[in-house]
Amino acid sequence: MTTTLQRWPGDRIGAVAISIMFEQWDAGVAPGLGPMGNPLPAGALDHQAVSWADYGWRTGVGAALELLEKEQLAATFYVSGMLTETAPDAVRAIAEAGHEIAGHSWAQNRIPALISREEESAEIARCTEALAAVSGQRPRGWISPRCTPSASTSELLAGQGYEWHGDVFDADQPYWRETPEGRIVALPFGMEINDLPMTVRYGQPTRELVSSFAFEAAALARGSRPGHIDVTLHAHVGCRPAGLLALTQIIAEARRHDFWIATRGDLVDQFVDI
Repeated sequence: MTTTLQRWPGDRIGAVAISIMFEQWDAGVAPGLGPMGNPLPAGALDHQAVSWADYGWRTGVGAALELLEKEQLAATFYVSGMLTETAPDAVRAIAEAGHEIAGHSWAQNRIPALISREEESAEIARCTEALAAVSGQRPRGWISPRCTPSASTSELLAGQGYEWHGDVFDADQPYWRETPEGRIVALPFGMEINDLPMTVRYGQPTRELVSSFAFEAAALARGSRPGHIDVTLHAHVGCRPAGLLALTQIIAEARRHDFWIATRGDLVDQFVDI
């Protein structure tokens, strides 16, 4: 029998999950997607892109924490394990502020679909152990770099004690995924309100995050089945002043609709408890 949500807390039709992607790449590796339109020749390290990405741990994550404290909201932070070495104080601050920490591999250039099963298992373990040791919070959920799992990711996560897996795009509601290592909650991840594809890949101005959210919220509010909207900022992309203003306006719009604003783990808990 398929388990289906009927409503979110407070008999609400809609929920909003705020996600902050807190990412880093291995030394000598630049992000695969950056703000400059002309890629460098193969083999050349793009120091502009490296500096652009470093904004996340130097500036962006602190600014995001300040905004969320002001709004009195908890978010889900997807954290690259290597940031426990680069910016351990920031990782601890996320947990101390009451936010959810989710696993996001050791480094963003290590995409599960491109490495062996054994390497992926080791990446999950290394990231999990480092985040737990530095933050004091063992991650319950996971999204892979590029949101791109391998055929083994759900099984490996279940085997390492994870409760939910977010590399899922085939549903509107959470559902159970059975694996040889036990079942795990498949928690769909929406890409519609996501700063990286919208502003970097597709060249939309940051303010369009707000109008896109308003359109999504209106669609959800008129429906008959409960659903959620993922609002995603990357610490190095949307956690700059314009992106944080957009997030502030998105939060106001979500409250206007009386949506439940929750962490991704909160959504899982509501699903598991029914």
